[in-house]
Amino acid sequence: MNKQYFEAIATLVGTVIGAGVLGLPYVIAQSGVLIGLIHILILGIGVLFINLYIAEISLRTKKKHQLVGYAEKYIGKYGKLFMTLATIIGVYGALIAYLIGEGESLRALFSINATTAMLGFFILMGFLIYKGLNIIERWELTLSGLMIIIIFIIIFFGIPSINFSNLTSVNYSKFFLPYGVILFSFIGAIAIPEMKETLIKQKKKLKSAVIIGSLIPITIYAIFAIVTVGVSGLSTSQIATIGLGKVLGTHMVILGNLFAIFSMATSFLALGLGLQWMYQFDFGMKKSRAFILTMTIPLIIVLLKFTNFIQALGITGAIAGGIEGIIIVIMFHKARKLGERKPEFQVKTNKFISGILITIFIGGIIYTLFNFL
Repeated sequence: MNKQYFEAIATLVGTVIGAGVLGLPYVIAQSGVLIGLIHILILGIGVLFINLYIAEISLRTKKKHQLVGYAEKYIGKYGKLFMTLATIIGVYGALIAYLIGEGESLRALFSINATTAMLGFFILMGFLIYKGLNIIERWELTLSGLMIIIIFIIIFFGIPSINFSNLTSVNYSKFFLPYGVILFSFIGAIAIPEMKETLIKQKKKLKSAVIIGSLIPITIYAIFAIVTVGVSGLSTSQIATIGLGKVLGTHMVILGNLFAIFSMATSFLALGLGLQWMYQFDFGMKKSRAFILTMTIPLIIVLLKFTNFIQALGITGAIAGGIEGIIIVIMFHKARKLGERKPEFQVKTNKFISGILITIFIGGIIYTLFNFL
């Protein structure tokens, strides 16, 4: 093994594990740990296939593309349209969730008004995004590793306080509640083309890097959810670290909420910059217009209280993640016919598995539209 191989794995893990982990315990507490673990396992394996599909697509293609580029190449203008739509919905939904989450986490840590805290955070992020200051990019892998370490510290402190009776309840009426939030927390296919570039001289290792990078979040999410729900039970807060702080004491209030604030801030900055640049460079907008369009829509939705943290994550995960997953499955099978080169590996799959994936994604979209919208 070498440095590039571990960097490729870290790229995927760092892209997947982020602020979405904060919402997992709440929805799992509502449905029951057993149901939550079923969702984590099924959706985690489903996303593993999606990631492998993108890896094979990238290896069948000579030029470097991102998801929108692959969709256009193998499906055409409608593929590009729907992948762009998924990207926009996904980014706006995440920005909305993180604005809400930052306000609540800052309130819990500093005992200030949540709206005031959110507006202060919004102004700071707006300044950084407008100036194009992606201050985390250089330290992305280090910061991702630090976030995972903090998650395990939280788990370590939480284990002694687990009440096992909190892990046995099951609420079948909320069986599908965890779907969108968990799918949101697994989204990370955008990292696969970057992994290919990291392993440009050892492409045969891309398959195992994708598998390991996809299995690590499944494991971490399952452990984190079990511990958090075991500690907090039905009192688990929408932003998990806030509730943990109330149960475990001052040290967890500080550590947990600093983790929440930091993880949501770094995600907000990266996504906000990416959306502004897409409007600028892909749609030819002036910088000021791209900035306004990026920042005002999430702010208006949050100020008007159209949604909460969990609903924002759930709707975004189910709809944006579902559309993205469906497009990836379709272009995967197109790439097997239209690809420009023989890939270094082929995914052992068939149309039946692809059909199951599409059915899951369509079902999730329909459920979300009927229950949240």
